[in-house]
Amino acid sequence: MSAPARLVLASTGIHPERSRQLRQEIGAEMALEQLASGRLRASARVRTAAAADAVAISDRLQRVGVRAIFRGAPDFPTLLGHLPDAPDVLFLRGSLPSVPAVAIVGTRRCTGYGRNLARAMGAEIAAVGWATVSGLARGIDIAAHQGTLDGAGVGVAVLGSGPDVWYPREHRSIGLDLATKGGVLSEYPLGAPPEPWRFPVRNRIISGLAEAVVVVEAAVKGGALITARTALDQGVPVFAVPGDVDRPSSEGCNLLIRDGAHPVLGVADLIEELSLVMGRPPLVPLAAGGTPLLEALGETGSTADTVAAALDLPIGEVLGDLARLEASGTVRRDGDLYSWARRSA
Repeated sequence: MSAPARLVLASTGIHPERSRQLRQEIGAEMALEQLASGRLRASARVRTAAAADAVAISDRLQRVGVRAIFRGAPDFPTLLGHLPDAPDVLFLRGSLPSVPAVAIVGTRRCTGYGRNLARAMGAEIAAVGWATVSGLARGIDIAAHQGTLDGAGVGVAVLGSGPDVWYPREHRSIGLDLATKGGVLSEYPLGAPPEPWRFPVRNRIISGLAEAVVVVEAAVKGGALITARTALDQGVPVFAVPGDVDRPSSEGCNLLIRDGAHPVLGVADLIEELSLVMGRPPLVPLAAGGTPLLEALGETGSTADTVAAALDLPIGEVLGDLARLEASGTVRRDGDLYSWARRSA
């Protein structure tokens, strides 16, 4: 299938599942022809969009600072590209991070406690050098994004509308700030309104971009639990913050923990658990000056002298950092050898 036809089909705004079915059964070129001619049932808006010119669409994207990235291309998100229901085309403002990403999601009707915790988590994830992914919605999502900006980190907002349609409108400035170092992403075309059906569909992108999903507060029914269930289907680890059993905003998290999600007992606990489950050290560890002490340990571990020499740091400084990491459970020591603590099987 040609890239221009794929771009036009993605720009019609039809349901992603329908678009995928058409591409698989008759191809993008034939689908566009039949949609435009009325041989396939579609609204007048879709028929008009199907007859659009790919060059004109590209020009409109460029004018608003958005570009299209195609599944299978080198710049398409690697994790997302492995999913059978991944979007064929994504519309991106900004850029996608090359560092590991953690999704933070939750209810729009969050408590002050949940909002503050999500913001602190976003800031701490930024501080250790990972990216944060969320949906720019009110409540937990926007708090996590604010935390990312607090920590001068990299974030990705996945919209349930077109890449030029900010919803809610008051989150536009935060979205633009995120796009300066990270990205704002959508599989929906320019001008696509935030219709209710779009949000559950987009949640597979949030989890598909992440190496772990954290649910801060969630009711039994809602987008956060959809994201969590989608993550589990994708094989992505899910974390949840436990809460009062009689609080509606904690009920979903408690059910997730009952069903096997990792409980999160605080911000520090989250970072430690993420490090173990993701099998990655933080990219900005505790050594003075932000030097990558934890990465210097390598997969098999190393001695303090070797690490100090590799990083050109005083041995006393390295030993102090290693002692603090050992006390926190992040690093273990076996004689003179320091290595990453691993969860026992």
